[in-house]
Parts: sequence; C-alpha cells; structure tokens
Amino acid sequence: MEVLSEQELHNLAMNVVGKDLESQGFEFVAVNSKLKKDPQFVCLKDRKLHFVVVKAILYPDNPKNFDVIYMEIVREHALKFKARTFFAGVGIANAEDYEKPVVKGHNYIVNYDGIQEIV
Repeated sequence: MEVLSEQELHNLAMNVVGKDLESQGFEFVAVNSKLKKDPQFVCLKDRKLHFVVVKAILYPDNPKNFDVIYMEIVREHALKFKARTFFAGVGIANAEDYEKPVVKGHNYIVNYDGIQEIV
C-alpha cells in the first residue's frame, strides 16, 4: 500500500475546492497547484478579484484552522490587487480507519465546508 504524498493530498484538496468555486460561478484567472505557492486560485466573481489559499488537512486536525499570521501576509498581498482573500481547508481521512494514512486506491473521506474569508 502506497501512502499519498503531500503533493497528491494537495491535488485532492485542489480538486474539491476547484469544483466548489466553479459551482459558485467563479472564473479562474490563474491556478497554481504547487505546494507552498499561494494563492492556489486567483478568480473573478462579480468583477472582483479573489485569492484562495488551499490546504489539505489530515485527520485529526481541524480543516477550519489556519495560520493567522501567514494568512495576514497573503491578505496584505491581495490588497495590493484590491482582491479579497479566502482560506479553503480540506480535511482528508482514510475512510476505513481515520487513524491510518490515506493510501492510493483506497477510499477516503473529505471534510470541507467551503471557503472562509480572511478579513
């Protein structure tokens, strides 16, 4: 059994958030799926720029928690572009046993409540 890498977990989270943004009518200006390259999504909605930072969060950590200091740095950067800043934490766990790692070819559970605005 091969455990998913940090990049593979990040890609799963990116797919979840990307589908959510699309369903809400966001228009993608730029997408960056590289780890530690924020924001992952730069989008337009209602002619307003949005920066969205995506993080894959493994169980038992709470996907709604984020690094406040880091997100403030991203928000300051976004303000230079008159953009709003959002955090999208995607919780991921092994579906058979939350305590075990997420492995390729096995089911996993996603805990995602949408994007949170950083104000």
